[in-house]
Amino acid sequence: MPVENLRILILSTAAFFAFITGFIIYFVVLYRNKQLKNKQEQEQQQSAFRQELLKAQIEMQGQTLLYVSTEIHDNVTQVLSFAKLSLAMAVKGTEDHKQTKINESRELVAQVITGLRYLSKSLSFEHITQLGLVKTIEVETKRINKSGIINVSLSAEGDIYPLGEERELVLFRILQETLNNTLKHSGAKHLKIALQYYTELFNLTLEDDGDGFSAILLDKSKGSGLKNIENRATLIGAAATINSSPGKGCCIKVSLNPLEQRLYADGYHPSRFS
Repeated sequence: MPVENLRILILSTAAFFAFITGFIIYFVVLYRNKQLKNKQEQEQQQSAFRQELLKAQIEMQGQTLLYVSTEIHDNVTQVLSFAKLSLAMAVKGTEDHKQTKINESRELVAQVITGLRYLSKSLSFEHITQLGLVKTIEVETKRINKSGIINVSLSAEGDIYPLGEERELVLFRILQETLNNTLKHSGAKHLKIALQYYTELFNLTLEDDGDGFSAILLDKSKGSGLKNIENRATLIGAAATINSSPGKGCCIKVSLNPLEQRLYADGYHPSRFS
């Protein structure tokens, strides 16, 4: 073989291997960059999820503090005033009269202690973990019905199972958000809360008989409570469907697959308004 041809063959072979090596290095670098990008996105999603979860916890506690303030003002203060009056009346009268008034005061103080014990527990979002979602909603339902502002009914269908502390916290916050919107804006007299537990599907449905609104209103009210509901549903991998029209009330349905553990902190998940 001529020397010139041998030289060309060697150079061609070297160029070929250099190309292959560069090609491999390029794809290795590309793969590592993609891995790094995915890792950064996951960390950002986790950070966004933790921030939103903390926000929901703070809002829940703020809502609870408002309730505690009202409860102390309307109930605890009144009961303690009755106890004080009863003790003052015990000073006068017969021994039997004194004992009766003392016993009444004891019962009133015991009532206050029980109420304050419950209020202290409700200050922490951990009571959702202890009671579970259904029981926590039952407590909230009784509280709202006690106020007499609106009538709330609650139903649960299927075998109740835990959805996970984070999911139940977000779902309960969605419930509170809906209650606030209903009480402030809807003019509704009734609100139905329905929970459905199936093997691969969980539904939370909130339906009122209020004034309702148009789809255009939702599009214009970015950042409103309704948008928060959609965003928070997305956060836990759920789909929020909002159905309403003027004069026909509003129905909010949050659906998720309890077997899926993915978090959609990047805000992408099928949510829709109709």
